[in-house]
Amino acid sequence: MLKRGGNAVDAAVATSFCLSVVRPYSCGIGGGGFMLIHAPARDSEPAKSIAINYRETCPAMVGPDHFVFLEDKFSGRTGVHASGVPGTVAGLCHALKAHGTLDLKTVMQPAIRVAEEGFAADAHFVEAVGTLRDELAKHPEMQAMLGSVWTDVCREGRLRAGDIVRNLPQGRALRLIAEHGPAAFYQGEIADSILAMMQSTGGTLTADDLRGYRGQETQPLVGEFRGRGILSMPPPSSGGVAMQQVFGLLERHAVALDSASSPAERVHLITECFKHAFADRSRWLADPEFAPVPVDQLLSPKYLVALAERIDLDRTQVAGTYGSVDSAAIDMPEDGGTSHFCVIDSSGMAVACTETINLGFGSLVEVPGFGFCLNNQMDDFTTTPDLANAFGLSQSDRNVPEPGKRPLSSMSPTIVLKEGKVELIAGASGGPRIITATTQCLLNCLVLGMSPQQAVSEPRFHHQWTPDVLQLDQHWEDSASLNALRLRGHQIGTITSESAVQMIRVTDDGIRAASDPRKGGRPAGY
Repeated sequence: MLKRGGNAVDAAVATSFCLSVVRPYSCGIGGGGFMLIHAPARDSEPAKSIAINYRETCPAMVGPDHFVFLEDKFSGRTGVHASGVPGTVAGLCHALKAHGTLDLKTVMQPAIRVAEEGFAADAHFVEAVGTLRDELAKHPEMQAMLGSVWTDVCREGRLRAGDIVRNLPQGRALRLIAEHGPAAFYQGEIADSILAMMQSTGGTLTADDLRGYRGQETQPLVGEFRGRGILSMPPPSSGGVAMQQVFGLLERHAVALDSASSPAERVHLITECFKHAFADRSRWLADPEFAPVPVDQLLSPKYLVALAERIDLDRTQVAGTYGSVDSAAIDMPEDGGTSHFCVIDSSGMAVACTETINLGFGSLVEVPGFGFCLNNQMDDFTTTPDLANAFGLSQSDRNVPEPGKRPLSSMSPTIVLKEGKVELIAGASGGPRIITATTQCLLNCLVLGMSPQQAVSEPRFHHQWTPDVLQLDQHWEDSASLNALRLRGHQIGTITSESAVQMIRVTDDGIRAASDPRKGGRPAGY
């Protein structure tokens, strides 16, 4: 798309539609996402930053108690009750029309070609199919609902690396969208197939849900760290607020961060910041159209100073002491399957985009005749009181399902500006580990001076406040650091499911990009 004269948004939209074909277990037209755009000043136009929210919405017939009365307490994860109204097609078409330069047919042609001509399955694709095979062993009744995704795309679990995968049904869906725009998805043949399947299986999506879907364009959150501007997504992304909190706390512990004489000292400090951020995530964050979300208070200098003063550099603390323990503390009246990519063009326009269908292959429900799975985003709501979601996250009643509401998300597309120009673009897949992994990779560049490839390849750690366990990935081999962290009171565990970070950095020497080796892929440019 860039070679055709398109801009970063054109390239991003083309990339997303292609990912729907080659990463059907991570994202796609049955899901939703967040797109962050920064356009530099040009001619008489000032620089502008845009956040596009095309997160899925709750169907109209689903209320706060919907899942409580269903016999299957995990119906928010698999089956026809698990899907929110998909937003990807609406979001991408809006982004292209409002901020791109090329037409829809042009940007969709690569995805159509890959769907019809095929692509070679890589190791990560084969691994995802193996995970699905194991899941179907637990839910054999879902096999029929996966349709051609299981029989043709996954080869009934017998797919091998290098096998050519074609998805002609999804190619047909993409051709319809290219020809008729988002109406093909929300009102045309694709919608008809979704609705017929829902009606025959007792699902919740209706024609009004599909026709009424709208994405939202808004302003990014803006923070500061070491003289840079940090652009991130506002709620219902929890990642934007959490990362801004972490950067704000670290700014107030700059001396400790820079003078850390061992990895354990640095890990401890950052972990304590994560614990504060995830505690506030659990208590306060939700869709701001349905519940008051105190973003300004959570990111206010006064509150960040108060949190920073509660960090003990020598010892971790009990879980109940993190974040705003009560509303007065902030003066308040009251991904898995996920994919991320970054784009920058020759003008300096940048896009950070994270998309998802939630868990691998989403709800395990294919749209008949069109070769893609619907999301299982309902699990990101607080569907059942006192039951953590699939990522182990506890969430408040602010995040219960309500018609039209968007569930809380960990997706964290981020753009870093230096003197008004793009310096870093980053984001990740991996559920709540998106937040901690993206933050660590940005810190690796901004504090430790690493290249993007070094930054995304480094061993990582994760803490989400509850459960109260500091998780280290399998590449963490520094026994001295482990002992030092235990002496600070941390319970140590292992990250069982990795995040994957994608990153671009712009320096005086040029543009450097990196794809996380944990998930494969490689940067491309010219």
